[in-house]
Amino acid sequence: MAEQFHAPSSLVERLDDASFDRPPALVANAHITGLGVARALTRHDVPVIALDRDPNGVATSSRAVDYAGAVTDPLADLDAFGEEVEEIAAAIGDEPVAFACMDEWVNAFARAEPEGVRLPFADRSSIDALLDKESLYTLAEDLDVPVPETYALHETDPGEVIEALGFPMVVKPAKKREGEEALGSNVIRVEDEEEFAEVVATARDAEIRVLAQERVDVEVGEDRSLASYRSPDGEVLSVVGNARVRNPREFGTSSYVEVVEDPGLGAGARSLLREAGYHGISESEFVYDRSREEYVLLDVNTRPWKWIGLPVAAGADLPTAAYSEAIGEMYEPEGIRAGRWVYLPDYLRLLSTDRSFRDVLTEADWRALASGAFEEGGDLTTGVYAPSDPGPIADVVRTEFTDRQYYCSC
Repeated sequence: MAEQFHAPSSLVERLDDASFDRPPALVANAHITGLGVARALTRHDVPVIALDRDPNGVATSSRAVDYAGAVTDPLADLDAFGEEVEEIAAAIGDEPVAFACMDEWVNAFARAEPEGVRLPFADRSSIDALLDKESLYTLAEDLDVPVPETYALHETDPGEVIEALGFPMVVKPAKKREGEEALGSNVIRVEDEEEFAEVVATARDAEIRVLAQERVDVEVGEDRSLASYRSPDGEVLSVVGNARVRNPREFGTSSYVEVVEDPGLGAGARSLLREAGYHGISESEFVYDRSREEYVLLDVNTRPWKWIGLPVAAGADLPTAAYSEAIGEMYEPEGIRAGRWVYLPDYLRLLSTDRSFRDVLTEADWRALASGAFEEGGDLTTGVYAPSDPGPIADVVRTEFTDRQYYCSC
């Protein structure tokens, strides 16, 4: 467990005095996703150094984290971020492996390319091909992977877009994090021409590209993702997870996800990764369109994500596969098995207002959660909650009931 969250210079001093049996992992950011990555890696005796711009992430107090410290927000100063990471790597002296858990960290590592750090993912051209939604949807259409009807507003007359899509429609930034900074969200539901004009004007003033997209007739509870690690030689380790419960229900973050069989969806997602030349951990997100009666692609995240613990528990340990490849070790998958993942704070919050989901977790599940027996085996795993690692639980409680705050899109 990290003894505290250090300033950059203090973290470097401590790492100068440390010794490691194998290359550490640099995990950024130090919140729910980073915690899932850290817990996966520590099971294989990988030292973990958690990095963040903010000390309030829940991973910093985990027993899976050896050191934790601040780095400059890469959105504010990419050069400073790169210099600090290089200082950390030099202090370690053994080429740490970077795990980026939000888009800005992915972009920061890919663009800064800090010396002395191993990056277990593709270069920025491959990343941009997938993270930029305009590029992603063009690529998907070329490969016959279904996508919602979409128009790039810098290329199409707004009147034509309104006539084609009608209202309500959805407006999205081509680049998620860039759009969140400018628009306050990466998905904006637009109800009328006035709202449409306002969003377009805001995007134009911020000089960001936005896409207008049909509002898909989503089958709630049928949001599927290919969770995968694609190696540089093209081998893919993967499972398909279905986000059965989200909070809020339609477009919120995942609260309960289960492993499902869906070979067709997996094939489409793998073709996207292959064509983009991407290797590394990724999540390819689809929703079921009731009108089309098929799954349509929404996003590809070129990084770990909130429920990264599910594929790990189901036998596809994506962080360990990526780490092993980066340092030249062999990783042998255990074989895919059934798995379920729950993030209890969001699930309980939703359950308090909608009792229709009370049977998602059984009485036996609640007993296993209460006793901690779920940590000893079985098909249920959790985000954050683990009695054997109580620090992050306390951090979640403080975040919920005090003025402690932390931003994360997860």
